[in-house]
Amino acid sequence: MNFTRWSARLPGTQRRAAARDDRSSVPAARAESGATPPGDTSEPSAPVSGPSLEGLSARELLGRLPAPVALLHGPEHRITYVNAAYVSAFGPRPCGTPAAEAMPELAELSLLPLMDQVLRSGTSRTVKSRKVRAGNSYTVTCTPVTTGDPEGEAGVLVYATDVTDHAEAAERLRASERRHRETAVTLQRSLLPQDLEQPDDLRIAATYQPGGTDAAVGGDWYDVITLGAGRTALVIGDVMGRGVRAAAVMGQLRTAVRAYARLDLPPHEVLQLLDVLAAEIDASQIATCVYAVHDPNEGHLVYASAGHLPILVCDEDGTVHRAEDPTGPPLGTGGWVHTSGTIDLPPGSTAVLYTDGLVERRSEDIDEGVASLERALSGAKGSPQVVCDRLIRSLGVTAEHDDDVAVLVVQHPARTGTSAELFHNASLELLGGIEAAPRARAFATGVLASWRFPMELCDLGVLAASELVANSLQHGTPPMRLGLRRTDRRLIIEVTDGDDHLPRRRRAEPADEAGRGISIIASIASSWGSRRTPGGGKAVWCEFALPG
Repeated sequence: MNFTRWSARLPGTQRRAAARDDRSSVPAARAESGATPPGDTSEPSAPVSGPSLEGLSARELLGRLPAPVALLHGPEHRITYVNAAYVSAFGPRPCGTPAAEAMPELAELSLLPLMDQVLRSGTSRTVKSRKVRAGNSYTVTCTPVTTGDPEGEAGVLVYATDVTDHAEAAERLRASERRHRETAVTLQRSLLPQDLEQPDDLRIAATYQPGGTDAAVGGDWYDVITLGAGRTALVIGDVMGRGVRAAAVMGQLRTAVRAYARLDLPPHEVLQLLDVLAAEIDASQIATCVYAVHDPNEGHLVYASAGHLPILVCDEDGTVHRAEDPTGPPLGTGGWVHTSGTIDLPPGSTAVLYTDGLVERRSEDIDEGVASLERALSGAKGSPQVVCDRLIRSLGVTAEHDDDVAVLVVQHPARTGTSAELFHNASLELLGGIEAAPRARAFATGVLASWRFPMELCDLGVLAASELVANSLQHGTPPMRLGLRRTDRRLIIEVTDGDDHLPRRRRAEPADEAGRGISIIASIASSWGSRRTPGGGKAVWCEFALPG
């Protein structure tokens, strides 16, 4: 092939470069001659240093380019020319040989199919930052060229730019971003419970998925706290915004909730305390929270909400209920008196607590998202973890989701058969008077024997019931009630009365005739505690772990 024909049909980039170089030689020629073109009133240009490109052939122009250049023609892409930079980068290439045989680097860069497209379409194509086996990365442009001869074969000019430094820097940046994100997610997860507590009467699972691909952590959290006497606190919250500050506030609020929960206060009182604390931590951070308590003896959740989305409960038949009220403003606003509400959680039902990342989308109202969650929950079956995963999938939450998501699924299983035989309740109303104590001991003895506990555990249970009843008779007021409950893991003894003064463990002096009851309870039981009840009274309880 006559190479000079190609010079008339250079691709636009090289043609413009040659034109600029030709124009740059004109002022130099004028300066050398000292002549000024007619009509030109400008000052004479200073001489331009450097070699002139005027009169150079296409081969010479391409040969001077510092970037690898190859010229190929025909459907087999036969090699017509490679410049010195190409030879330096990839080695010499024999002219007339098809590129598929003599230029393996083009196959590594996936250029052979691209050159076919360029020949067919007559349009330039570019591939960015492709790596060859030698280790360097190139951005390559394939440009169609013609000979000017109608019967001549069209060809492709391959122009490669070495972008190795840029590609390596970009990969280092991506690796750094991955490390930062992994560190941020690790920080976030470390602030969440590592192992969820599993109450006797509930089955619980939780899922947390960080949002976005950046390194900013979020403020979503959840928790499960066993309160004693079979009662369980369920918590979910969301500190708005992202970043370490949001995560730090979240960590402090979660720790505070666990501390306040140990006081065994009603949900609205826990939120009142949390509201004050949130304002002290950072008044600029907005946080929402739901705090709910499950009591197996009552069959419902008592809850309070600070600006959070409603709890959803799905009955065994698939009917979904939404806990609407009471809901107060977010934490930290102050001046609001929170109240508690209830929602039924019968055997066989499932409750879901969640953050707004699960249901909020920019393209729709958040109520539509909650309705979508209700539909997904209605058909969700299986273990709590299976339900968690299904809700995440049904709501379209993927790894690219732009907001953090936390979901807490709570199931109250309907027990039948052998499982049901391990869960029993018994209670006795105490009318007061000197006959109440022996009646309580006789009742406890009969019940514990019927539950087939070991003799040692029966004796300890009767002793604990006797001490709790004696304490209530001495310091409490009617109505009084003794409750016994067994689960598959523990025996629970609880006495309630109408006085709201909580007992305290104290050291009794040798001459004291009273004050040793709570110390006895603390020494024989696995755990004990007390709380105020909604009616203005109190409950004092203790637990014994079952053997085996």
